[in-house]
Amino acid sequence: MPETATPSRRGRPLRLVSAFVMLLALSGYTYVQYMTSRDSLPRCVVRASGDDAASYALSPDRAANAATIAAVGSGRGLPERAVTIALATALQESALRNLDYGDRDSLGLFQQRPSKGWGTEAQVQDPVYAAGEFYDHLVKVQGYDRMPLTEAAQRVQRSGFPLAYAKHEPDAALLASALTGRSAASLTCSAPNGGVMGDPAEVRAQLVRAFGADVLPAGRSAGKSAPGGSGAGAGSGGELSVPVPAAAAGTAPRRGDPAGGTAGSRHGWELAHWAVAQSTALGIDEVSFAGRVWSAEDAFKGWRPVAGPAVTASTAEVRIRTAR
Repeated sequence: MPETATPSRRGRPLRLVSAFVMLLALSGYTYVQYMTSRDSLPRCVVRASGDDAASYALSPDRAANAATIAAVGSGRGLPERAVTIALATALQESALRNLDYGDRDSLGLFQQRPSKGWGTEAQVQDPVYAAGEFYDHLVKVQGYDRMPLTEAAQRVQRSGFPLAYAKHEPDAALLASALTGRSAASLTCSAPNGGVMGDPAEVRAQLVRAFGADVLPAGRSAGKSAPGGSGAGAGSGGELSVPVPAAAAGTAPRRGDPAGGTAGSRHGWELAHWAVAQSTALGIDEVSFAGRVWSAEDAFKGWRPVAGPAVTASTAEVRIRTAR
């Protein structure tokens, strides 16, 4: 006589099916949540100009560090190639994060070791100082701007993985093109300032610290507190106007730089991109230059045409508005 299935045995397949259906539903919900929220995550993106679809996304803190590295190189009049080498090195050593740990006593963006004479612990964790030290060593490498990137970086870093830098060259070159101003309107951030109240004086101080005092023309001050912005967005805040004369210090074509754009225009875009990259840290709401504007409120639109006074369409100044 065949054995009759007990109630518990009859219910087991139903329970398995139910569990499987619930698992599918949970997986679907998780996927939908991810797909709908990923574009709202704070991030910065740099895109290649022209028809090239290359792009690179990074978090706001990493973008700010990349902008600092580029600014220090630019302030020293170094070519874009030097900035690319520095960025690729930092991408490999720390993923552009200012680390407070590392192999043995290695610290900071470039994992520099105080015990090897790179500076104190506090100094090598200061992005401006660390970048300056890297460039000081790089320029002592004869012909660094003509040798393979990984070789130039290795001459400075003396890493146990000398070939690792090469894989970061495409992303580093994309970042360097934007952050040295060669590629106009190519870096944008969709990162809210997190409630940070901006101060034009602090933005000015950080601008000068990164680029050097020559970032401002002699006898000119960059900074004013004024209601409203450039006319390209709503709200109010302090405003910083940074003059960009065509012959300003550091704006002349630099050794090894590819041709592209006027010196003043390129200098203006490196200042504008620096400000966007620093927007989260410094509470910057809006940046405008050469007839285009980026705003935190409409960050998803990227750089868009300015709607406001004609002066904002010139290349005579970069306007930075901070949150209040």
